[in-house]
Amino acid sequence: MKAIRRLTVRPVLPDPLRPLSDLARNLRWSWHPETRDLFQSVDPECWTASGRDPVRLLGTVPPARLAELAEDRRFLRRLTAVADDLDHYMSGDRWYQAQSGRLPAAVAYFSPEFGITAALPQYSGGLGILAGDHLKAASDLGVPLVGVGLLYRHGYFRQSLSRDGWQQEHYPVLDPHELPLAPLKEPDGTPAHVALALPGGRELRARVWLAQVGRVPLLLLDSDVEENDPGERGVTDRLYGGGSEHRLLQEMLLGIGGVRAVRTYCRLTGHAAPEVFHTNEGHAGFLGLERIAELCDEGLEFGAALEAVRAGTVFTTHTPVPAGIDRFDRELVARHFGPDSELPRIDVERVLRLGMETYPGGEPNLFNMAVMGLRLAQRANGVSLLHGGVSRGMFAGLWPGFDAEEVPITSVTNGVHAPTWVAPEVFRLGARQIGVQRAEDALAVGGSDRWDSVADIPDQDIWELRRTLRAQLVEEVRERLRASWRQRGAGTAELGWIDDALDPDVLTIGFARRVPSYKRLTLMLRDRDRLMELLLHPERPIQIVVAGKAHPADDGGKRLVQELVRFADDPRVRHRIVFLPDYGMAMAQKLYPGCDIWLNNPLRPLEACGTSGMKAALNGCLNLSVLDGWWDEWYQPDFGWAIPTADGAGTDPDRRDAIEANALYDLLEQRITPRFYERGASGLPDRWLEMVRRTLSLLGPKVLAGRMVREYVERLYAPAAEAHRAMDPDSARGLAEWKARVRAAWPGVSVDHVETSAATAAAELGATLALRVRVRLGDLAPEDVEVQAVSGRVDSEDRITDPAKVPLKPVGGPDLEGRWVYEGPLALDRTGPFGYTVRVLPAHRLLASGVETGLVAVPSGDLVEAAGLLMR
Repeated sequence: MKAIRRLTVRPVLPDPLRPLSDLARNLRWSWHPETRDLFQSVDPECWTASGRDPVRLLGTVPPARLAELAEDRRFLRRLTAVADDLDHYMSGDRWYQAQSGRLPAAVAYFSPEFGITAALPQYSGGLGILAGDHLKAASDLGVPLVGVGLLYRHGYFRQSLSRDGWQQEHYPVLDPHELPLAPLKEPDGTPAHVALALPGGRELRARVWLAQVGRVPLLLLDSDVEENDPGERGVTDRLYGGGSEHRLLQEMLLGIGGVRAVRTYCRLTGHAAPEVFHTNEGHAGFLGLERIAELCDEGLEFGAALEAVRAGTVFTTHTPVPAGIDRFDRELVARHFGPDSELPRIDVERVLRLGMETYPGGEPNLFNMAVMGLRLAQRANGVSLLHGGVSRGMFAGLWPGFDAEEVPITSVTNGVHAPTWVAPEVFRLGARQIGVQRAEDALAVGGSDRWDSVADIPDQDIWELRRTLRAQLVEEVRERLRASWRQRGAGTAELGWIDDALDPDVLTIGFARRVPSYKRLTLMLRDRDRLMELLLHPERPIQIVVAGKAHPADDGGKRLVQELVRFADDPRVRHRIVFLPDYGMAMAQKLYPGCDIWLNNPLRPLEACGTSGMKAALNGCLNLSVLDGWWDEWYQPDFGWAIPTADGAGTDPDRRDAIEANALYDLLEQRITPRFYERGASGLPDRWLEMVRRTLSLLGPKVLAGRMVREYVERLYAPAAEAHRAMDPDSARGLAEWKARVRAAWPGVSVDHVETSAATAAAELGATLALRVRVRLGDLAPEDVEVQAVSGRVDSEDRITDPAKVPLKPVGGPDLEGRWVYEGPLALDRTGPFGYTVRVLPAHRLLASGVETGLVAVPSGDLVEAAGLLMR
């Protein structure tokens, strides 16, 4: 019989075991081995059956076992030690508290998904895992972060395969009471709610749940509450599900409702109010509108409120292609804002102008969430050095008149939370070398350029560790293969071959990620005969473990999965290549350490960062990747191999795949497998182990989330907090009025004349030219602008590369025609073709950069010809 209602019955823990509840409710257990070991010892069978989830474990342990543990002095001593350790972790000073200067009192971090642990399945892929690692690293560093997201009652989806290898999706219902969450409550004990106004007088209400991620509170908004109509209850049903209006409501709830949730949390707990708001991708962009509305309620005009909000906002873009950005029809957005809907105090046209693609190449009837994110943030970044450059090119239309290199989007290369992703066996080997505390600090906080102590670990120990991890992966793969084949309808008699699937002594390659077309899941199948030869080589075989989910609406991605599955089903190779369905955090934590090679072959430059290879590297796995994302930035032959690319503009996509697949096979045949199987005098693969050692010692410190979060604090959060504090109401009004005045007057600004002391078109290195410029400022004054000389080498098209910018100084007052004279030296500090130009930019002490306004005046074409601005 089917139950008509479901509820959660919690166990009553004996008093001596009460600290277990606090330990289970703080997700630090997901990256703290001692806490996990303690829970495993409660009941090893229940621990495995619960999916290694402490909350579920405590709900299934028999009362007799709890009573027994309550009398077990040894267990109680361990419990006290672990509970005391958590208390010290939560209250003690950490890296952030030791920094000088005025850092933000708090930072609010908004993301549509968070990958904290498999026990809280609120993620689909890299964006969510990155957000989870950001929170964990912030906790380890003591950064006062507050995370904000949505609670999806069906998560993303669970993946299985049909008999013929087609992806099938399942959406299990998640009960928040069975998750490591607690409802945020008002003083009277009622659940805390936030509400959004909807067209037609309706309302969208959401409950606020709290997940404690170490020191960091994570607020998750849940629309599945009785006060909502069925349509509104389903707003937070699935991650990235539904049509345009469904997604718009999710993003309004995340951004607008999220700010209201943060305000509620701070009111109820006394937590410091955030001085900085960090938008992780454009999905949460509406948070800026809510903050503008708050300031308007306090008496600021819209323009001034916009400047105040921008000062304290950081926007991170993760996509390298316009198709990856959420865009909504103008009319749909307009319907949800204004007098009859949300934020009625703000003119809907002002809302729309923030997101409309009103630039060359844009679609003026589409509301672009990333464009809004950039317009509402004074600081923005991509997630790798290469991706920062790609982003500057992609969004250059927002700053017309500037070279893409000057677009104000910097980069902070992603990192991964080592305590989450490093296998316990790897950690123990390091701790044996330098001690537990130093090893923990090295992984969580980082700060050193290299881990020199790795050099002292004997080759034999590293090789035994690698084989142990490979053998564990083989067992995990066989277990998951059996489960998958049974789901596909196979009987026990058909599964005998699985006992011999994979081999713990064979070179093992991992490939696991989402399955959009640009990641090229099936590039390895380009020449199947050649791949088979590699898999079945008599002396130097390889084996491949593949996993990945296609988006439920992406039939093209599902066809790629099916193609790979059908190849892996071939009895000739199925013991050497496997596809594991339902890729998630639990699988990944076994997969990364057990592989020898991590393969990544996206279409360059479409991988914004790609952190899976970082997690593999921290476990001594070598990378084999296209030079894209983070690998483009940090690749060295010491760490792995670069797959040559054929990404020229004129290359046919099919030919490109053929060239790059051939390069992949060549690397495997000629360089990688020989090095793995080659034995030195000691009987070990000496050259391979040296690469493992260099990966750990030189690459390891770079890929840490601790390094990433420290960069965010120093380069983005601290300057944003300083700008936020400087933007008091009078300053905000002054800046808004100044910008309006400058924009109105800018058509009257021009460069009229440029002259130098150079008599010829050649000069000697080290010489200095005297530069004299006449400019018209119209209704502006010299204090409103900066006149710059821009100089450097020039390319074959006379474009200045790697420019140096020097401000020029006004000389005297305006002439009778209102023109101002500016002068300054121009140093000829580079040999070869050299060029210079001049330009006028708006200047104000509260601007983050002169580029911020998007306004610039440069010499006209006629003036450039007359001035002879090139020197050769």
